[in-house]
Amino acid sequence: MAKRQPTYSTQADQLKDDLRHLSETVEELVNATAKDASGEMNDLRTRAERRLKDTRARLEARGERIYDETRDSLTHQADACDRYVHENPWTSIGIGAAVGMVVGMLLGRR
Repeated sequence: MAKRQPTYSTQADQLKDDLRHLSETVEELVNATAKDASGEMNDLRTRAERRLKDTRARLEARGERIYDETRDSLTHQADACDRYVHENPWTSIGIGAAVGMVVGMLLGRR
């Protein structure tokens, strides 16, 4: 039996959870070291805060870009399908009938 690969949404959710946990851990570390007054610790804390903010901004921008590209792609594909059906109505009806017959035959076997 072949192993079933996780879906993209599952992988994306897992990545989001991992990044959220990492972000929370870095924030806890920054907050825990806020009371340390040494110059080196302040410098490290400042760099960690800056990198965390930069990473969040990049991930948010990337997520928005992927969402927009996916939405545009799906819209384009739906429009192309709609145009095809309007330009070839009888072919579309024939394809629908053939698919219906195949599904009916498969379900009738059970």
